[in-house]
Amino acid sequence: MARPGSPSKIGTNEGGRSTQTRTQLIDAAISSLINDGFGGTSARSIGERANQNQALVFYHFGSVANLLLVALDTVSERRMAKYSSAVENAGTPSELIDVAWQIFREDLDAGYVTVLVEMMAGSSTTVGLGAEVAQRIAPWFAFAEVALERFIGESGLGSLIAAKDAAYAVVAMYIGLEMLTHLDGDRSPAIELFAQVQKFAGLMGAFSATTGAKGK
Repeated sequence: MARPGSPSKIGTNEGGRSTQTRTQLIDAAISSLINDGFGGTSARSIGERANQNQALVFYHFGSVANLLLVALDTVSERRMAKYSSAVENAGTPSELIDVAWQIFREDLDAGYVTVLVEMMAGSSTTVGLGAEVAQRIAPWFAFAEVALERFIGESGLGSLIAAKDAAYAVVAMYIGLEMLTHLDGDRSPAIELFAQVQKFAGLMGAFSATTGAKGK
């Protein structure tokens, strides 16, 4: 007798169907976090959004928490791919700030900010979740450090500013902005802060150009 949830027969397209179901559940988990919050997200809410039996959440992921971590991974991968491409095309500190502001707005509009905020909120009530979420934020520190190292080096400020410390500050500020904007929906403080950082980036660019001219 077959166990509940086990396939009754082998089909040539079983793998494809399984992959499609997993994708639907992941997308539904993202949607549930955005619209229902961590507290309102359950196997039932995810199953309903995916138009799938809620038991498939446990069949494919083992638990709701595991699925939500995969959902966070998926969102992070999408954002990292976009950030990486955009940062590569930024030639000056000012352009880098423009890119950061553009993607910040897109993150808010798409609800990606909400996914991270809700997972961080859930960490306070779910044992072990905090460490998992922190582990997924860590690559952003490394990414920011690499991006900033190039501009700090070119500006001649390398002896004054450590890229690693600056990266930590930038990521912490970014997450803080995301959380505050998520709470009250007011983007004006973030707009003003990005404007101020843009001014500083302009000064860095001018300093770099002056330093380069003197070095010739």
